[in-house]
Amino acid sequence: MADSNAAPPDAATSNSSPDGAPPADAGVVDTDVEPSAESSILPDSAKYGTFGGVFTPTLLTILGVIMYLRTGWVVGNAGLLGGLLIILLAFGIVTATGLSMSSITTNIRIGAGGAYSIISQSLGLEVGGSVGIPLYLAQALAVTMYIFGFREGWLWVFPDHAALLVDLAAFALIFGIAYISASLAFRVQYAILAIIVASLVSVAMAAATGSMTIPLTEVPLWGEFPGAPEDGFPGVSLWVVFAVFFPAATGIMAGANMSGELEDPRTSIPLGTMSAIGLSAVIYLLLAIWLLRSATTEELLTNYTVMIDKAFWGPPVVAGLLGATFSSALASAVGAPRILQALGNHDILPQSDWMARRTDSGEPRNAMLITGGIVLTALMMRDLNAIAPLITMFFLITYTMINVVVFVEQTLGLVSFRPLLCVPRVVSFAGAAGCLLAMFIVNPTFGLAALAIVLVFYGILVRRTLDHSMADVRSGLFVSLAEWAAKHVKDLDARQERAWKPNILVPITDADTLRGSFLFLQDLAAPKGAVNVLGLQSESSSSDLPDQVRDLTAAFRKQGVFASSAVVTAHDFANSLTASIQTMQSAFFKPNVLFLALPPTNEREADFQQLVATASDQQMGSLLYAPHDRVGLGQRETINVWINDRSPHWRVSMDIGNLDLLLLMAYKLKRNWDAKMRLLTVVDTEEDAQAAHTFLHMITDLARMPNAEIVVHVGDFQAYLPNAPRGDVNVFGLMDPPRFERMRALVSETRTSSLFVRDSGNESALA
Repeated sequence: MADSNAAPPDAATSNSSPDGAPPADAGVVDTDVEPSAESSILPDSAKYGTFGGVFTPTLLTILGVIMYLRTGWVVGNAGLLGGLLIILLAFGIVTATGLSMSSITTNIRIGAGGAYSIISQSLGLEVGGSVGIPLYLAQALAVTMYIFGFREGWLWVFPDHAALLVDLAAFALIFGIAYISASLAFRVQYAILAIIVASLVSVAMAAATGSMTIPLTEVPLWGEFPGAPEDGFPGVSLWVVFAVFFPAATGIMAGANMSGELEDPRTSIPLGTMSAIGLSAVIYLLLAIWLLRSATTEELLTNYTVMIDKAFWGPPVVAGLLGATFSSALASAVGAPRILQALGNHDILPQSDWMARRTDSGEPRNAMLITGGIVLTALMMRDLNAIAPLITMFFLITYTMINVVVFVEQTLGLVSFRPLLCVPRVVSFAGAAGCLLAMFIVNPTFGLAALAIVLVFYGILVRRTLDHSMADVRSGLFVSLAEWAAKHVKDLDARQERAWKPNILVPITDADTLRGSFLFLQDLAAPKGAVNVLGLQSESSSSDLPDQVRDLTAAFRKQGVFASSAVVTAHDFANSLTASIQTMQSAFFKPNVLFLALPPTNEREADFQQLVATASDQQMGSLLYAPHDRVGLGQRETINVWINDRSPHWRVSMDIGNLDLLLLMAYKLKRNWDAKMRLLTVVDTEEDAQAAHTFLHMITDLARMPNAEIVVHVGDFQAYLPNAPRGDVNVFGLMDPPRFERMRALVSETRTSSLFVRDSGNESALA
């Protein structure tokens, strides 16, 4: 799945998976449903069956160059049991991944892009794109590395040929076939399959005619792991040998990548993929036993072409070696442009419209041109071995995400997840764990680098506005997490003051009321609070109130404040809102603060008194906002917090009376405005002033507001009020019962907007 050269001794060899994708979706679209970019139907001539569309390309990518050049070296290092263990472990990981991939493809209408489409449909375009972009680059660069491998094999047969000319000729032939059509590429792969079968027949004839001269009892059961001859046999571990062999077992997405061009993807992908994995695993196991009984340990370790030498007839095996690299390059050349075209379908990359274009026959020619340019540029670099492990990592990350997608869907238990092929959760979990294990066994440095690159792409994509018309399960995932959290919170006996944050209910009868206090509400809720807008629609309300409420909710979210909304029919303002408040108390994320704009007249005073009482009964805090008609919120630099005279009981305890919500709301404004906070109180005597100073200092210390200014005035409150230090907003405790004329008078006397606050009893400024 990653490495390049099919070279004898000094070349690093490995298989890369041709995880390309089809130019269009599979599946028949109902005539009542308008086809989308993800469900377009190709001409019947572009459809392939299980054998041609899935089994053949998958088998060819697995029976690759490592089978010919490194299987002998693997068993020479590991011995019989060690070699079989490595093969079974590698195929166990890809079998789990293949089952996960097969399961998910029977549950969705898989679109263009193969793995990209699967991941995007479950975890969203951002995650799909962050994996799809590196996957495309890895697939394109894998073409170059396979061409290098083909060249090394060719020069082994024809050593006098110019290396650059061999590379360019192979590139021209491979991209010429891929550019004409995927159908031609498949027909070429049939010929290559015949060549590989002939090479295996030559091996079988050698076994039948007496090549296995070493008795099974003399075969080493566990090897000494001396390493590679080019390194001077330094000694290695089982995991180093596993890292060399593992890419041979990959390439299982080849069938899924052609899903849009399959007659019946839900049948063909599971049957073709798993048949190819099973058959190739048997072939590798039999080859391991044959090699151990046909060649000495020294031959296996030092001669990378031992399979050619021990075969009944060498030329078919040489042809198979060349065909393996050529077919892998061809499969990647067909698959990579289809990934790029799929990314273009969803505007993931610049110039996406141009990249997404296809011919009438469904060929992504523009994407092929870009891919060809990347491959040709990489060919001119002449050596990609330095980044070969990174390419392998991108493929392994893709396989990991396929398993994660299935595990997430299985865990959520949503009714939409009903695959025709069901696998136990342990399979997808084992597949994901195995792929991650393989990443860090093969090369931990490049594994971390690949993960970092994927995260960078994800960070870029989440900042863009992508088309989210493709359904995914992210909402179900978050809802499930919320349900899990809710159940556990309900089981806790402890109070939740430390987890408190404002969840503000804002009832409105017209949108202008909310627009006037929009920024103030934003500052009270941000960054982690929420605003719940409740539209109360009556006969006198605007007919477009629901649209206005939705627009305002969207505006809060745009500013980073979570907001939700609802509109109810309200023939009676107070009673309708009271019923709504009572109903909301059954929700887990229920509002905990009621926000009301102080009425300029006494028209609704009775209603507001009823609502404040209801909020108190339902353990909700209350905020009555009284804006000054001329000053507004001023410069937003100072918040005055007024503390009632408590003489003679200026004592601090965890119950500080109606001060918790008052202090918390003032602190929210202070932080969001980057403002100064001032605590003020008026007392009768100097003795009371000293006690008040001590109390307020302790409050600011315990509430962790050390920079708050403290002002204690001795005298008459009413006389002091107009002469007190000006603030941009004054925060007062809300009287019980509310006295609206007194509140309006305070706004007038202080010449500032005011906020009147009553605790619910569930907040704590000292927590």
